[in-house]
Amino acid sequence: MSREVRVRFAPSPTGPLHMGGVRTALYNYLFARRHGGKMILRIEDTDSQRFVPGAEEYIIESLKWCGIEIDEGVGVGGPHAPYRQSERKEIYLKFAKQLVEAGWAYYAFDTAEELDALRKEAEAAGQTFAYNYTVREKLPTSLSLPKEEVEARIARGDIWVVRFKMPENEIVEMDDLIRGHVKVNTSTLDDKVLYKSADELPTYHLANIVDDHLMEISHVIRGEEWLPSLPLHYLLYRAFGWQDTQPQFAHLPLLLKPTGGGKLSKRDGDKMGFPVFPLFWTSPTGETAHGYREDGYFAEAFVNMLALLGWNPGTEQELFSMQELINEFSLDRVSKSGARFQPDKAKWFNAQYMHRKTNEELAELFQPILKANGVETSDELAGKAAGIMKERATFITDLWDLTSYFFVAPAQYEEKQMKKYWKGENPARLAELREVLAAIDDFSLENTEAIVGAWIQEKGYGMGQIMNTLRLALVGAGKGPGMYDVTAFLGKEECLKRIDYILTNLKPIE
Repeated sequence: MSREVRVRFAPSPTGPLHMGGVRTALYNYLFARRHGGKMILRIEDTDSQRFVPGAEEYIIESLKWCGIEIDEGVGVGGPHAPYRQSERKEIYLKFAKQLVEAGWAYYAFDTAEELDALRKEAEAAGQTFAYNYTVREKLPTSLSLPKEEVEARIARGDIWVVRFKMPENEIVEMDDLIRGHVKVNTSTLDDKVLYKSADELPTYHLANIVDDHLMEISHVIRGEEWLPSLPLHYLLYRAFGWQDTQPQFAHLPLLLKPTGGGKLSKRDGDKMGFPVFPLFWTSPTGETAHGYREDGYFAEAFVNMLALLGWNPGTEQELFSMQELINEFSLDRVSKSGARFQPDKAKWFNAQYMHRKTNEELAELFQPILKANGVETSDELAGKAAGIMKERATFITDLWDLTSYFFVAPAQYEEKQMKKYWKGENPARLAELREVLAAIDDFSLENTEAIVGAWIQEKGYGMGQIMNTLRLALVGAGKGPGMYDVTAFLGKEECLKRIDYILTNLKPIE
């Protein structure tokens, strides 16, 4: 690629960033890094009716959490500032007028009532109404009104819009890096609004073309929902005479519901109990939505999972660091068809990243949970407990239930285990075992296992009976790792204390 790769993520601040939007940002970022290019963040806030306070900050924080670095744009600055479209208002009118003067666009003064009348007329004739070459000269537009009247209407402050003058019966040929060569007849398209005098703002169609040109964007990688707008965008580049610097386009597949039918929505997440947003969100009206971060997912697991929803590395590999994704990513391996989201697979990814964390990393994440449960312990012990049980955990929040007995002695005992093991000769044999343990000086896992194993063999006791009775005394339930992991972690003094407690306080079952 001879031209510098410059991509942009251009969300609208209309609410929390959907995970489909995060994936679009991620693919842009991977593509830019793969080709040594730049990642730009532009906020497309021209729709003042749908603007939601806090949404822009949410977008920036979400990208940061995911590790998607911005080279230029909102929050960073750069040579093409400002990067909020609302701060670029004066730029767009000039370009809208340029299109009118070149004959590629026109002023339209029609009212909602006039359009409604035409719509009803079309319906009565069994037709679908379209604002195009069939109606534009029947309505009050600069194509049907004398020039003097157009100028007079604008001068006196009449409301107007600038519409693109879609050519009649022309084949537009386009190339998409994911979908290949596409042809569309312009007669199937309508005359889209490009600029509105009422709020002095452009629509998406004009603003994104102008900004992509001025910001020297080389590749536009965006969602499938923009594919129907591609012919208009191609024609706008032609109308401005910018074909030589026109970006290449790639339209990403939709993220589909777990059931496979239709686009993944917040409603699906609410119904099935999984987040569809990266971070927890509270709307200005107080409505909340779950986030992957607050639900205990690791950012790297979330990113890894998202990367594979629509992109295939061409190998059996499933776990990728961000750098590995950058090294492997290419648009020619992005699917044309929608990618079905699987909540269980998202959990699987998180578990894989949990299992790969070091004790030091786990200690840092686990300590706040321990403190919340009234446990003050060293990072070494917090990490050691988490390390012993991490293979059984999906989330950091699982670790308290899995390891609480390492830090807090059982005050009550699981009824099922009591009925099974706190009867017959088992209490007496636990008392014998207590004396064996009390005589051990080196309480390491290996040494304790060797001494206790030899004692059980010498006595001819059943290994399962002894170990499960010991588990009841030390853990309080039929769960946990190997018993020698538990004894080594607790140490001799704590083990004896717990055995004494159960022998003193728990009456054997007859």
